[in-house]
Formats: sequence, C-alpha cells, structure tokens
Amino acid sequence: MSNVMSFTGTVGRDAEVRYAASGMAILNVTVANNIGFGDKQQTLWIRVVVFGKRAEGQLQNYLKKGQQVFVSGELTQSEYKANDGTTKTSLELNATIVDLIGKRNDASQSQPSYPAAGAREQAPARPAPSADIYDAPYDDDIPF
Repeated sequence: MSNVMSFTGTVGRDAEVRYAASGMAILNVTVANNIGFGDKQQTLWIRVVVFGKRAEGQLQNYLKKGQQVFVSGELTQSEYKANDGTTKTSLELNATIVDLIGKRNDASQSQPSYPAAGAREQAPARPAPSADIYDAPYDDDIPF
C-alpha cells in the first residue's frame, strides 16, 4: 500500500529551518490548498516538512508567503488538544518533491529561478515547426 499525496498550493508563511538534536536539518512550511467550489469551498492547511540535506539548501529562501508550490510526499494525520480543550486534526506531509510554480503574489519582488528540492530538469524548447508541414493537401471529409 502506498501513501503518496501530491497537490499544489500557496505558502502561508515563510519557511523555517530548525535543527534536531542529532544535527539533522528540518525545514517547515505551511501550505494552503483550496478544495471544493462555490459555497462549499474550504481551505486545508497542510504542514510540509523536508528533512536532511534538502532542508539545508537555499530552498528556505524561496519558500516565502504567497509563493505557489507543487508538493508531493507521504501524508500523516495527527490529533491534538487545542487551548480551548477541543480536539483538532493536523495534516503533515513529509515532502520528497517541492517545486516552485508560478510567481509570488507580491509583484514588487523579483522571482528567482531556482531548481527546488526534487526538481526535474525541463526538456529544452522544441523549435517551431516549419511552414512546409502545413502545405500538405487539406482533406475536407474529416468527420469531426
């Protein structure tokens, strides 16, 4: 059985890096994901965690409030008691892939180009097809 969740969302507050007693880096960021539509739309807040070497890199500098991200990893759910005594549920994603997508909502800041943790290189752009391809005879009898 596989427990993998992938989603796109918006960073809710700037990422933080902390270090465990063992010295391992732990990057924490909260990502908002809207589900549903219309009157039934709600926002899920998911804590995203990146461990080890990937958490030590420059990713923290790019995961700022408003940044759109694609995240994939293993999802866990836990319950805790809030200060008011109610039981709350928390979702946490142990991320294996964090990709920056789109631009930040703040247009005054320039968006750096940085390959995020787990990012894959994009294929080079294909050259535009030459006009010769479109000079072939046109068949008007196409049924669709």
